[in-house]
Amino acid sequence: MDDLTLVRDHTVYQCVMGSRAFGLATEASDTDRRGVYLAPTPLFWRFEKPPAHVEGPRDEEFSWELERFCELALRANPNILECLHSPLVEHVTPVGEELLSLREAFLSRRAHTSFSRYAASQRGKLLVDVRVHGAPRWKHAMHLLRLLLSCRDLLRTGRLTIDAGAHRDRLLAVRRGELTWDEVDTWMSRLVDETERALAGTPLPPEPDHARVEDFLVRTRRASAG
Repeated sequence: MDDLTLVRDHTVYQCVMGSRAFGLATEASDTDRRGVYLAPTPLFWRFEKPPAHVEGPRDEEFSWELERFCELALRANPNILECLHSPLVEHVTPVGEELLSLREAFLSRRAHTSFSRYAASQRGKLLVDVRVHGAPRWKHAMHLLRLLLSCRDLLRTGRLTIDAGAHRDRLLAVRRGELTWDEVDTWMSRLVDETERALAGTPLPPEPDHARVEDFLVRTRRASAG
């Protein structure tokens, strides 16, 4: 079984991500698709294991095998957690429905570390752009601000919301370069400070519910073996 067949025939969950899911789409926005496929258990009995991820078959499409997806979600990988909370679901099977029912099991205070590290890395790249070119890549600056808003609100409420519609106008102004870098950088700094304060009183548990997720994975693998 080739890689693209795994995606075509065994996808359990597929959603649209990127600007369309974030409420920040423009006429020029691509449609970014992300998915999860369940490789049939017998494929793992061979020396050559099924792939942990597959790119395609369509442009801007990327999928993870279920186990890899769960591993990354338990580590609070920002991109993976956001996939589970997309408002634009295109395909879901009963296995996918159960995966979605585990959204809260993946959420923990680990998100503070993972989101913050990712944000710091992206902010560092923007600062390099400012030093070298005199301005950042404004689209990247917009998406970093959106991520910081999402992280702050996750820590405050215990719920991950990726639709940034409430901040759409100002975020799109950032994308168009209508704010100065100093204004954008100040906004980022304020969001970082607010995130740190939110951590102190967050309702999120210290760790994700690893046992609950593993039970789901084992049951799903066992059913696939039959």
